[in-house]
Amino acid sequence: MKFFIDTGIVEEIVQAKEWGFIDGVTTNPSLIAKSGRTQEEVISEICQIIDGPISAEVISTEKEGMIKEGAELAKINDNVVIKLPLTEDGISACKWFSDNGIKTNVTLCFSPLQALLAAKNGATYISPFIGRLDDIGHDGMRIIEEIRHIYDNYGYPTEILAASIRHSTHVRDAAMVGADVSTMPLKVLKQLFKHPLTDSGLEAFLRDHAQSQNK
Repeated sequence: MKFFIDTGIVEEIVQAKEWGFIDGVTTNPSLIAKSGRTQEEVISEICQIIDGPISAEVISTEKEGMIKEGAELAKINDNVVIKLPLTEDGISACKWFSDNGIKTNVTLCFSPLQALLAAKNGATYISPFIGRLDDIGHDGMRIIEEIRHIYDNYGYPTEILAASIRHSTHVRDAAMVGADVSTMPLKVLKQLFKHPLTDSGLEAFLRDHAQSQNK
């Protein structure tokens, strides 16, 4: 499974890169707004830090506007992936980008049929929002399973990017049901390191070492 960090804060990306296992970055207008900078500035800087897919989201809600914005964003770097909403216009724009060799991440997916439409139009990634489905009483992980089954049935190359991840259990479950990517904020990435037995075991090792040195 690939790990992406979901943020618009460059300092967080620099920190995560040090761990050595970050494969890419996802952003959105809300995350970029927290940086106080323009999307173009932030995306350009991120591309200098991470050599992997960097999702940049269009603001327009109409096909032509999406295409115009996305084409400009794609000029920043070959690693830029154009993030599109799963709407009629977004899916139509996805087809245009796919036909023109530009990678896409179709976001705000909440059903396997939506994911099927994105795959048929050549989306590079589909982003089902598992946490938001959990929030309204649905089983968010179930959608990952259903999309995986459909894509495998027909050999679609679109990668399943588990998004709206709230905690490390989401990451584990997404990996078990076959998501290709998990994107998560820095705080969830940090959770992946943690287990109380690791902490207590290390503490015991250090204590025993200190005692042996005092003999």
